[in-house]
Amino acid sequence: MSNYIIKPMQTESEMDGKGHVHYQSYQEAYTGLMDAEYLSSMSEEKCKEIAHKWPENLLVAKDGEKVIGFVGYGKYHDDTLADCGEVFCIYVLADYYGKKVGYELMNAAFEKLKEYKRVALWVLKGNERAIRFYERYGFRFDGKEETIQLGKPNTELRMIFEKE
Repeated sequence: MSNYIIKPMQTESEMDGKGHVHYQSYQEAYTGLMDAEYLSSMSEEKCKEIAHKWPENLLVAKDGEKVIGFVGYGKYHDDTLADCGEVFCIYVLADYYGKKVGYELMNAAFEKLKEYKRVALWVLKGNERAIRFYERYGFRFDGKEETIQLGKPNTELRMIFEKE
């Protein structure tokens, strides 16, 4: 394990760092999966703007002063799942893949979601690295999928973690 920490996103520099990770991770994870034009429209400035606009329910992983990953969490976004939390996003810089950063971020999000009997997330169809990570963590597909517009249509698949 590296000597990184996980904490709530609070400072301007953490918000900027989260924006950088958001931008960089999109390029690393979604090239070839998402519409190239849409990906190129996701500028680092736009990602930083999002981070400053919605700082709530976000935890960042930091290696020294550098933000290397983040996770967003909360109550499930609509009423279709009762008593359900949601991991809205989880991103880690590729340089930190395989170093348990994603796992520790997920553990920290689960701690924040401990009152929920289950936790859901949505994953882009074809994002095999993320799917393997979620399955190793204990998430399972529930058969629900949605089409989302990210330039061109993409399919997202829902995964659920049922707590004991």
